Amino acid sequence: MSLVLTPLSEMPLVQPGDDLPGLLFDALQRARIELAHGDILVVCQKVVSKSEGRVVDLRTVTPSPLAQILARTGSGKDPRLIEVVLRETNRIVRAERGILIVETGPGWVCANAGVDESNGPAPDHAVLLPTDPDASARHIQTALRARAGADIAVLITDTWGRPWRNGLVDFAIGVAGIDPLLDLRGTSDLNGRELHHTVFAQADALAAAAGLMMRKNAGVAAVHVRGYEFHLNPDATARSLIRPEAEDLFR
Repeated sequence: MSLVLTPLSEMPLVQPGDDLPGLLFDALQRARIELAHGDILVVCQKVVSKSEGRVVDLRTVTPSPLAQILARTGSGKDPRLIEVVLRETNRIVRAERGILIVETGPGWVCANAGVDESNGPAPDHAVLLPTDPDASARHIQTALRARAGADIAVLITDTWGRPWRNGLVDFAIGVAGIDPLLDLRGTSDLNGRELHHTVFAQADALAAAAGLMMRKNAGVAAVHVRGYEFHLNPDATARSLIRPEAEDLFR
């Protein structure tokens, strides 16, 4: 298997209300890429959120007492930004040394509920995660299928830290057309031993690979992937990546 990843570097800065699938298709055309069956398009969350209007003007935000308290505990963060984080939070997992680890609406556990000021549309604006990243991925998939006539998969990704390890990695938070998990249980290893526990997070692996080309200062919002073998699944959802609480040793 040969895996080819191509960054789509010729995209304009996305603004609220922009036709993101159209911009992606134009970028593919400029890169001389004709979409084919089985291709994968990895799209960073930031441009998805901006196109969907998931942007908050911090000048319109009044911080709550809790946000003001958290801002005074050494975070150095704007209390208005913390208030936006709290509004996107189901529960606070950990608040310590100025770090807010929270669970978001869909169930993702990440720093600051994914709220971010970097590469926003204007100063004093924060960008939130998409309300439903799976729906966002399906929208892009459907629109590109209509334009190119090819059945492809789409991943929406965001960059997060990891417990017990330094450094950031891109993770999948929305999918369309590809199962996030590749279940290898019941198959055999090279020695004929049956695998009982091996479930590969293929969506996260693809997100991490594409993330090498989508650094915040690289100006790359999407990466085209060709050569990865997978079965198209119209019912796939990124929520299958979230470990059920009953199986989680840390909750």
